[in-house]
Amino acid sequence: MDQSDSVNILAIIPAYNEAEKIGRVISSTLTQLPVLVIDDGSSDETARIAESSGAKVLHQVPNQGKGAALRKGFEHAIEAGYQAGVTLDADGQHDPEDIPTFVRAYQQSRADLIIGERDFSQIPTIRRLANTLGKWSFSWAVGQPIGDNQSGYRMISRRMMEAVLGSHESGFEFEVEMIVVCIQKGYTLGWVPIRTIYSGEGSHIQPLKHTIEFTRMVLQTRRKMKEF
Repeated sequence: MDQSDSVNILAIIPAYNEAEKIGRVISSTLTQLPVLVIDDGSSDETARIAESSGAKVLHQVPNQGKGAALRKGFEHAIEAGYQAGVTLDADGQHDPEDIPTFVRAYQQSRADLIIGERDFSQIPTIRRLANTLGKWSFSWAVGQPIGDNQSGYRMISRRMMEAVLGSHESGFEFEVEMIVVCIQKGYTLGWVPIRTIYSGEGSHIQPLKHTIEFTRMVLQTRRKMKEF
């Protein structure tokens, strides 16, 4: 990818206890974009490794959740004058080599929110079932097809980042709410296919809590869209 094409786009990586993998993620991402890491109260060497790998690091103490970390990253991107950001996870499940796909889609469409859509057939069975049910229920809630509502690999325009700064969602629900805000504001929502990478690691997500919170978000979204 021509660096001139992406000079005003920032890679934003929220991270919590990802010392083992974050260095490789940053190294690969830096070949495409400048990198900002928001260390979300990690108790390991995540922040130190991120800094030594070449990323700018912001510290969020204590741990406040992915949504809060992303908003902190958005605030920095806006203040620094970036026109857009690419968010990706620190655990290696998002391939930085897909970044040019997002950049090209953004240049062609100027969509405000471009979500990396995973191939659910390549996801472990339990996660595949959960993601499929989540996709169906959220599509029902917003009244239109949503291919992947929980993918954290996204291209987000400056005005989209500004629009979600007032959110009170601190966890993964923030990424779900972002889609609702995009639709309600009449902004353009787009999709690109991304590689699906799972290698058997654990997840920071707590299944029962995740299910309860996602159900809350679906019902809340349905009410909002009826009122919209």
